[in-house]
Amino acid sequence: MIVKTRSEVPAVDWGNGTSFRLLVEQDKMGFAVAHTVVAAGSKSPLQYRNHLEACYCISGRGRVIADGVTHEIEPGILYALDQHDEHFLIADPEQDMELISVFNPPLRGDERHNFDANGFSEY
Repeated sequence: MIVKTRSEVPAVDWGNGTSFRLLVEQDKMGFAVAHTVVAAGSKSPLQYRNHLEACYCISGRGRVIADGVTHEIEPGILYALDQHDEHFLIADPEQDMELISVFNPPLRGDERHNFDANGFSEY
């Protein structure tokens, strides 16, 4: 059995916030789970070419834009990127948005986005 707390896993600066990688590849569960904090007012151009991702909002508000469609995100809403979708993740300016993120296949745990490059940041 695996039992972890957020305080005992490293905080990874993923580019526009912090990710607490609770389950990663080395845990051998076949998926990763992260508590993702998206910095207030940030806009992240993202694409996961090697992973499918689902995110469940637990606090804050924002939006996800994919294929030209805007989806409002608030606590209790889940969104899943089931086609390796290019998307923008935007947190409202008033407060950080917090998500529980699940990745398949699992993340190694040290991945970070690069928003200096043109286009969508990927891993």
